[in-house]
Amino acid sequence: MGLLEDKVVLVNGGSQGVGAGIVQAAVREGATVVFTGRRAEIGEKLAADTGARFVRADLSDAAQARDSVVQAVDAYGRVDCLVNAAGLTSRGSLLDTTPELFDAHIAINLRAPFFAMQAAVADMVARKAPGTVVNVISSAEHGGQPFLAPYVAAKAGLAGLTRNAAHAHRWDRVRINGLNIGWTDTEGEDATQRAFHGAGDDWLEQAAASQPMGKLGQVDEIADFVVFLLSDRSGVVTGSVIDWDQIVFGGLD
Repeated sequence: MGLLEDKVVLVNGGSQGVGAGIVQAAVREGATVVFTGRRAEIGEKLAADTGARFVRADLSDAAQARDSVVQAVDAYGRVDCLVNAAGLTSRGSLLDTTPELFDAHIAINLRAPFFAMQAAVADMVARKAPGTVVNVISSAEHGGQPFLAPYVAAKAGLAGLTRNAAHAHRWDRVRINGLNIGWTDTEGEDATQRAFHGAGDDWLEQAAASQPMGKLGQVDEIADFVVFLLSDRSGVVTGSVIDWDQIVFGGLD
């Protein structure tokens, strides 16, 4: 049996990048998977490739974030596991971030996970059934670079929310954990490096060479770890925000 056999898993932000990797890993481990994304053509292709169910959603709208859970419950009767993997990574510093940019980061990186968790945990509690949540956060929540100010603000909020919700619902047997992923090799990161940092075609090779392990984080490795946290094999662990990175925070050279 797979690690997620007979589980219904909802992956918000699952149409590409880390989220898509989690969809693929969850299907491989036996789950019935629902995932959301904004771009129908990408989502429908992944659904066709994996057998997962695609729901088009704009998670910047809190109602659509909640409704993603409703649609999963309507289709399969319940949600056993929720992953919040959507992320906005556009740049802004303390001095140049507009209210509009700040609000966009809060909407995707904090508000959407909040209201998806609200709906999913409500379903679990109403059924008096155990469940698991994994929030894909970021190692930047520890402070990050100056050009990530609104992103850091939102992701730090998500880390705090993860601990708060885990504490609140531990007696409901709902386990809620977070993963602070570092610099990761995704198509979205490629677009970000080209759009904001003038990166050329060799940026990934140069970036990998600059890292202690000789590579950036890999989507399939992150996805396998998320599946483990969703599964019963992660035991009683809840309220943990795990640094999944090759930087040792607090270490000094």
